[in-house]
Amino acid sequence: MRRALVPAVALALPLTWIAIDPSGHPAAQGPTTISVIDVSGDLSSTRVIIENYAKANPQKVKAVNFQRAPAPELPAKIKAQQDAGRVDVNLLLVGQDAGSVLANNGQLIKLFPQYDTLFPRDELTDAGKVLQAEGEGFLLPSVVSNGGPVFIYNPARVKPPPRTADEFKAWVKANPGKFMYARPANSGPGRSIICGLPHVLGDKNPRDPVAGWDKTWAFLKELDSCIEYYPSGTSATMKEFGEGSRDMTMTVTGWDINPRVLGIVPKATEITTLDGFHWVADTQFMCIPKGVPKEKVDVLLQLMSFMLKPEQQALTYDKGYFYPGPAVKDVPLNMATKESQDILKEFGRPEYDKLIAEHPVEVQLPPQKLVAAFRRWDQDIGAQRTK
Repeated sequence: MRRALVPAVALALPLTWIAIDPSGHPAAQGPTTISVIDVSGDLSSTRVIIENYAKANPQKVKAVNFQRAPAPELPAKIKAQQDAGRVDVNLLLVGQDAGSVLANNGQLIKLFPQYDTLFPRDELTDAGKVLQAEGEGFLLPSVVSNGGPVFIYNPARVKPPPRTADEFKAWVKANPGKFMYARPANSGPGRSIICGLPHVLGDKNPRDPVAGWDKTWAFLKELDSCIEYYPSGTSATMKEFGEGSRDMTMTVTGWDINPRVLGIVPKATEITTLDGFHWVADTQFMCIPKGVPKEKVDVLLQLMSFMLKPEQQALTYDKGYFYPGPAVKDVPLNMATKESQDILKEFGRPEYDKLIAEHPVEVQLPPQKLVAAFRRWDQDIGAQRTK
C-alpha cells in the first residue's frame, strides 16, 4: 500500500510533510541523523565519502555522528541496545572480527539477496565478490585489501630476515620479547597470522580452525613463551615497533604503509613473508543492526550504495591505510587524489606487486569458523597475557 502524505498544518510548518504509514503512525519527518560506529579503522578511508553523501543529500541527512570503539566490545553494545528496544547506532563499520561475531549472533539485518539490485555483485572486484559471499548475506565490503600475513622488521636488527617457518620460530626464541602481535579478535594483522599459518605450515584443513589447525595451534604455543604480551589492538604493536622496543611484528599491506606515512614507524623498515605464504584477504564491511527503523534503513542503504560508486571508492586510496582500497572494479590509482598518488609512490612497496602476482589469495574464514578461531586463541594462547 502506498503511503499518503498530509500537510503538517498542526505544527504550523506549512512546507513540511509527514509520511503516514497504513497504521496511522508518523514515519520519517524530514532529514534524519545518522550514527556511525567504526571498530575497524574504516573511517580513515571512508569518512570523507559519508560526509560527501550528507552534503549531497541535505533533504535526507541532517547530521552524521561518528564514534569509534574496540571491535570486541561492539556485539555486547549492540545487544544492550537491541534488548532495550532502542538501537541508537545505525551504520556499523566492521572488520571480519566484529562482523563475524555480529552475523553469527543474528544481530544484523540481512542485505542479500533482498537488496541484490541495489548492490550489483558484478561491480565488485573479484576479491570483493568472494568476501561478500563470505559475509553470508549480512556484510557488504566497503574497502578490500590483499591483507597479509606480512612481517615488518627493523633491518638493522634482524639479519637476515627469516624466510621459513622454522627460521622464524628460531629467531623468536633467540630474541625473546622482540616479536609481538596483537589479539586476533581486534587486529587485522593478528588475524592474518593465525589464518595465514595453516597455509605456511601445511595444516590438514586451513578452513577448519577446530579440527584442521593442529600444526598452527602448536606453533603459536611455542611462540607464546617468547612473547612478552599481546596488545589488545594493532596500534600498540606499531607504536612499540616504531619506538624500537620490538624488532619485528605482524602487519598487512595498509598497516605497513600508513604508519610509515604518519611517522609512527620509520620509513626505512623492510618486510618479509614465509615460504608457503598465501595472502589472506582483508576487508572492512558495512552492516546495519536489527532494530534500526525502516525509514532510517532506507537512507542507510542509499548511503551504502553511494559509498560504492567508483568516484567515491577512489578516495579509499587515502594515505594507504587500506591498500589498495577500492572494493569495486575499474578504480585505478590515477582516479585517486594527487595526494594519495604521491603518498603511495613514496611509501608503497614494489615488493607488493610481485607478491600479489605470485601468491594465491585466500578469503577469510566464514563468521562461525572465525569466531571459533578467536575463541580458541583467547582460551589457549592469550588468556593470561592480553592487555
